[in-house]
Amino acid sequence: MSDVADAANVSPSTVSLYLRRPSAVSRKAGAAIAGAIEALGYVPNLMAGGLAAARTRVVGVVVPSMRNAFFAETVSSMQAILSRHGFQVMFGNTDYNDEAELQLVRANLSWSPSAMVLTGLHHAPLTRDLLRGADYPVVEMWELGGEPIDHAVGFSHHEAGRAAARHLVRKGRKRLAFLGARMHEDRRAMQRAEGFAAEAKARGIAAEIVHHIKPASTEAAAALLARALAKDPHLDGVATSNDIVALGLLFECSRRGVAVPADIAVIGFGDLEFSAFSNPSLTTIRPFGDVIGEEIARLILDLAEGKRRDAAAINTGFVVVERGSA
Repeated sequence: MSDVADAANVSPSTVSLYLRRPSAVSRKAGAAIAGAIEALGYVPNLMAGGLAAARTRVVGVVVPSMRNAFFAETVSSMQAILSRHGFQVMFGNTDYNDEAELQLVRANLSWSPSAMVLTGLHHAPLTRDLLRGADYPVVEMWELGGEPIDHAVGFSHHEAGRAAARHLVRKGRKRLAFLGARMHEDRRAMQRAEGFAAEAKARGIAAEIVHHIKPASTEAAAALLARALAKDPHLDGVATSNDIVALGLLFECSRRGVAVPADIAVIGFGDLEFSAFSNPSLTTIRPFGDVIGEEIARLILDLAEGKRRDAAAINTGFVVVERGSA
């Protein structure tokens, strides 16, 4: 660090401040320090800084699936803000496995992180005990509706499912089903399915929940539609656990000669990039994954500076994006 300070013609304390909070030094000094770091090949020792501060500038982030574009968007927007303030994200994937999540939490504990971010409000009892006893902020993301360990940022998946059902009913659909992949592990998708069925029931309409055990794919969508039509050949409206399943339904309906939305209306979840360009374009629910990441980053920065938030939960909401499929 002293070598960097000499090369940049600043004090070591200015270099230290830049490494912790780049925005806290002047633009001129920051550019000089960045140039010196690059020229000298300097790599900060995060553990050494952690020994001095009793906490590293690492933020642990655990998601259930690396294949899921929603979580990638959230982590990317979170990291973009945190990195500007000298924090590094340590990323882990559980593949919807509670034991894997526990091991990742243990690993993060050993790093003495500045904060820990997990997905959802459900965790194994031992994981919850470890997090409750942790000496750092815990943020649970992408879900509201229960009691968070510390802080939660997200929205109600039950309400998102209800919104999907309301949309289909407003379109005059009376034979409904929710088609979902891997919902025995993806509890948030199951919450949407249950919300969908509850809203339909409240309006005097029975709605089937049809499961597929494997991850979302076009193949899973074809199997789901076959099962749904076997249960109700007059099905006229479906919601899906995500846009990938919905896209697969559009393919399968086309193959079967089923017109969308004339015969069956389809609503997805996620508003993935292809949703606006499918044929027909996909009506879906947009959950604002980028906003979730930004809110988490701002929350962590506030907590790192000793600023407490009065509210334990931040509701980022969702919207129904109406397009051609429903």
